[in-house]
Amino acid sequence: MARLSLWQDGRHTNDYKFFDRRISEMFTVGGTGILCHKYLGPITQGVQVTTTSPVTTITNVLAVSDTANINLGDTITCTNVPATASVVAKDASTITLSANVTANIASGTTVGISEYATKPSYTNQSEQNIQDLLWLENRDRKYDTSVYKMRGIYQRQDQDFDLSQFGLFLATGTIFMVFHLRDMVDLIGRKLMNGDVLELQHLTDYDALNQDVPAALKRYYVVGDSSFASEGFTPTWWPHLWRVKLNPLVDSQEYKDILNNITVGSSNTPIGQILSTLDQNLAVNDATIREGEANVPLSGYDTSSLYVEPETIAEQPEKTADDGTDTADDVRDTADEGLQTAADIPYAYLSGTATAPNGIAMGMGIQFPANPLSGEYFLRTDYLPNRVFRFDGKRWLAINDVQRTSLTQGQNNQTLLGTFVNASGTFTNADGNTVNVKQSLSTALTPKADN
Repeated sequence: MARLSLWQDGRHTNDYKFFDRRISEMFTVGGTGILCHKYLGPITQGVQVTTTSPVTTITNVLAVSDTANINLGDTITCTNVPATASVVAKDASTITLSANVTANIASGTTVGISEYATKPSYTNQSEQNIQDLLWLENRDRKYDTSVYKMRGIYQRQDQDFDLSQFGLFLATGTIFMVFHLRDMVDLIGRKLMNGDVLELQHLTDYDALNQDVPAALKRYYVVGDSSFASEGFTPTWWPHLWRVKLNPLVDSQEYKDILNNITVGSSNTPIGQILSTLDQNLAVNDATIREGEANVPLSGYDTSSLYVEPETIAEQPEKTADDGTDTADDVRDTADEGLQTAADIPYAYLSGTATAPNGIAMGMGIQFPANPLSGEYFLRTDYLPNRVFRFDGKRWLAINDVQRTSLTQGQNNQTLLGTFVNASGTFTNADGNTVNVKQSLSTALTPKADN
């Protein structure tokens, strides 16, 4: 007779099926109820058109349903079209590609058009698609409208303080849960993967601290990693369990397809508004900014507390017989007329302000006064940054630029740094393309072909 062997050269034997049924029964009896929101892949982006006539010969021209939203240089995603192809010309009903098609294309075939090569417009809905190839992110995710009931098992643990080599930390609530492999695949069509969202029904909080919450607080977790569970291998050497790492779901862009479409209460409030801590985070951030502005209102060094030894400027321009500046009621001229002034100001890094030394009063405007006194200060507001001048009897000397400004960037922060960060104009490249001066880094760093 043949030797006994639990491993049968890759076949799922009756021994395997026996073990698998018993393990599945354990999940039915002792598993907790899980609701699964299946991740389908990133949402459709770019432009989607269809071919209006078949392509049966080697050509680089496609007849499509609409070309209004297609621009020259856009990349193409379509069956039998090279991945490097782009639009080089178009008219009302056709587009011309930079490369020929590789095989026949039937009429009615979907063609994806994208402005950026790193953000392809996929023609198929798949969890294997990557929305942003530059940052390797799927920021806008699509989830199945159906919710799948599953059974999972995990070891409950208290959120205790963890004394590690770097100090004392509080566990973040990460859960490691196992599912029956065959039941899972039969139910959702695949194994659980990164991006799937699970609702743990037994963790629903019916007694929330906030009494204004219109419903019980649900607990959602996101699959962060998955693999075969080491304890799920039977003597047949076939796996029966799938182990996933779950992290608490946060109100972020990736899960808006779930959080914005599930409503609770009579007011139909989205569940995302209830679970989100965004308002509290914004309040904390705003309070921190206000406190920082109160403690450090301006950039650079504050030299206003330093006293500069003044000097008296008694020499005034000579008066002439036809001098019309003096009148009978002029009380400015006295026998010992002079102006208290300071020849210089303390110098420090970014210390320039719109004030004169020692708090001396000065005027401001877009042009100098007609009859200044020697030693008089004046602030020109038509300079960027504003500039303080001092009249020495013959000329206006530049004393300092107004460099100290608010550390909070905004429209009122009219400095070279502020206007650079908040620039709102456009720039025309050498190739004739006009782009916004202020743009995101992912838009500025777009890949280009080597040719």
